[in-house]
Amino acid sequence: MGVMRVGVVGAYGKMGEAISAAIEADEALTLSARVGSNDQLRSLVEAGTDVVVDVTNLQAARENLPWFAMHDMHAVVGTTGFSDDDLANLQRAYASNAKACFLVPNFSIGGVLMMKFAEQAAPYFDGVEIIEFHHAQKKDAPSGTSTLTAKRIADARDTLWAPDPTEHETVVGVRGGEVEPGIRVHSVRMPGMLAHQEVIFGAVGQTLTVRHDSYDRSSFMPGVLRAVNAVASLPAGITSGLDAVL
Repeated sequence: MGVMRVGVVGAYGKMGEAISAAIEADEALTLSARVGSNDQLRSLVEAGTDVVVDVTNLQAARENLPWFAMHDMHAVVGTTGFSDDDLANLQRAYASNAKACFLVPNFSIGGVLMMKFAEQAAPYFDGVEIIEFHHAQKKDAPSGTSTLTAKRIADARDTLWAPDPTEHETVVGVRGGEVEPGIRVHSVRMPGMLAHQEVIFGAVGQTLTVRHDSYDRSSFMPGVLRAVNAVASLPAGITSGLDAVL
């Protein structure tokens, strides 16, 4: 293929700016086009884009991603929150065009390892709760990472968690949201934070905490570049999670 031509959609947000700079600095890649909210997607086609990195929002991504498939471009997607219907539609769109749609809720390699370690610990404890912390501009809750972590923990376990002893919440929601049966997620939105998560396991007389912290968006760039370089070799259709290429 030679030098891969990569477009960034959502290019003028903080994450998009960082991704654009990382692509420009990589000798194996060329930044073919940058698309913001007021720009036309057609510029991606005109620039001969091979792979698009979409870091927009859920509403925009629902419209963008089928369009990328229709125009023969692979997609690396940092947007989260897709419904089962969304995923089924994307699977059909990309599989029918022999392109890959790589959904990556967390580009941090450390974040991926945090999920893996939590998955490994899941069978050995009686209870678990997840606390995720993000910057004050994050609009969705819970985060895609915490939702995926809960699913992976649930899938790694074949017994029920200890029942929640809470009989009455004097403040509705104070116990967080039950994302998977027996697994509660608490979302914190706070100035001064970027992206952080801890998974707390408990058993009689002990706890285990698995935590990951991203203090700067530079922590995501090795994962972004790995995803971009690998997406063309993935099967047609949807692949989820950066660990698929680690």
